Amino acid sequence: MIDPDGYRPNVGIVLMNNERQVFWARRVNSDGWQFPQGGMNTDETPLEAMYRELHEETGLLPLHVELLGSTPGWLRYRLPKRFQRHFSKPLCIGQKQVWFLLRFLGNDSAFSFNANDEPEFCDYRWVDFWYPVDNVITFKRRVYKKALALLEPLAENPRFESTGNP
Repeated sequence: MIDPDGYRPNVGIVLMNNERQVFWARRVNSDGWQFPQGGMNTDETPLEAMYRELHEETGLLPLHVELLGSTPGWLRYRLPKRFQRHFSKPLCIGQKQVWFLLRFLGNDSAFSFNANDEPEFCDYRWVDFWYPVDNVITFKRRVYKKALALLEPLAENPRFESTGNP
């Protein structure tokens, strides 16, 4: 599904643990690392797409997370021409995303990259909240910075203090 402006509706997921570190995943067959994200189906809300993508890409279920909030409206980024699929019609020039901040409630044994027939990730680590902004592929940096800036106040919520019990 591509909107009239050439953007694919998409969701991005920032999964944070009790130490305020975020889940940072390595793409299969690539040196690229990123947050989980994925396209929306025509019959899905952003929230429904987020939970589906969360499960497909990490193996996590809603019981493993607490929804802390989301960005207001769409954040957009353009794909460099070399990443645009010029043979596909309509042409997708980028993604428009709603970003979600989730608190991870489980332990790391809950992760499974095989929940989908075509896994997107092969490894992960927990990193500092702002680390992804400088380490994601260049064309996504602006949208990562904007998403994290909008979500950071939700991460500062006093009820998110580390209790030592995930």
